[in-house]
Order: sequence, then structure tokens, then C-alpha cells
Amino acid sequence: MRLSILQYGNPILRAKGTRIDRIDDRIRELAANMLETMHAANGVGLAAQQIGEALQLTVLDISEVEDRPSTMKLNGEEVDPKSAMPLVLVNPQISLRDETSIGTEGCLSFPEITGEIERAESVTARAETLEGKSIEIEATGLLARVLQHEVDHLNGILFIDRMSSAAKASLSSRLKRLQKETQHGRTKDRGTIATPTAL
Repeated sequence: MRLSILQYGNPILRAKGTRIDRIDDRIRELAANMLETMHAANGVGLAAQQIGEALQLTVLDISEVEDRPSTMKLNGEEVDPKSAMPLVLVNPQISLRDETSIGTEGCLSFPEITGEIERAESVTARAETLEGKSIEIEATGLLARVLQHEVDHLNGILFIDRMSSAAKASLSSRLKRLQKETQHGRTKDRGTIATPTAL
């Protein structure tokens, strides 16, 4: 089932997700609905907060992105990132390496808004699968960036928080307008499917 994606201005986007202690049918169904919603919106990642659930759950799929390469190790073994997609991560934790790079990011909760964001070039993420198994992912490139973006969401951090103050200032009128539209629209409608963006 396709879900509504909450937009900037909705307070749930600022909520830290609750740890999931039991992976039951509700969580599995939520993850399936999140994947369907993300694919329908042409996104590469979606966090539970973005569909109104403050939980430590995110889905991602970079398999359609051709121009931003990634590398991936799954439990210590090199794999083709595309073959491992989509990923559903429960209670993910991430550690960042020192080297950083700047890249363009968007967000399904910020239609038509993008920014240059500095992120670690490589990360290690540990999470559980829907089967309750522990996995470790080492990633570089786009996959590393998406993992950081989504884990930020799970902690109530938005990509605009990572922008330079100058970049954020240049977007301030658009952000205020989006916030106002969201707050006005929330009384009538719980949100709308966002237009496609980079992340």
C-alpha cells in the first residue's frame, strides 16, 4: 500500500525513532509499504518518520542510480550493491570514517529542494533484518551517503541541518513556504506523495 510522505514542517520528522524490540507482522507490512511508497516516489531511501512512524526502521534502494557509484561489503564479503537491494534496516547504527566529500542531496520530505552536503565517504552500518538477523554493511559512494541521510532521519536530523549556513539562508524563503503549506495542509490532509528528488 502506498503511504503519504510527510513534508517539512511536520513535527514527526524531528522525532527520534523508538527502538524496535520485536519484528512482527505489523513491522514487516510497514516495511513493505515503505518500499512501495519509496519506489513510487522515485526515492532511494525512506525512513519511518517520513510516513508518520517514529521508529528505528528505514528502507533503501540505489539499484536504479547509474551515475553515482557505490561499493558494498555485506558481513565482510564484497557484493554488488545493486544485487543486495532493496535493503530494510531495523535499529541501524552507523560509524563514520574520517574522509569526507560534498555531494548533492535531496529528500522526499522536501520536494524540489536540494543542497550540497558534506558526508563521510565511507561508513560501517550494523542493523537487523526483517528476519531478525544481524548484518554489517561497509559502504562507500552513494550508498554511504544514503545510509547517513536515513540514519539521520531516524534520529530526527534533517539534511538541511547539515547544510552550510549560507546554503540554508539561500533556501530560507522556500523552507518557510513549505513549512507553512505543511502546517496548513495538515489540518485538512495528512500529507501528500512528494515529487521525486535525489535522496
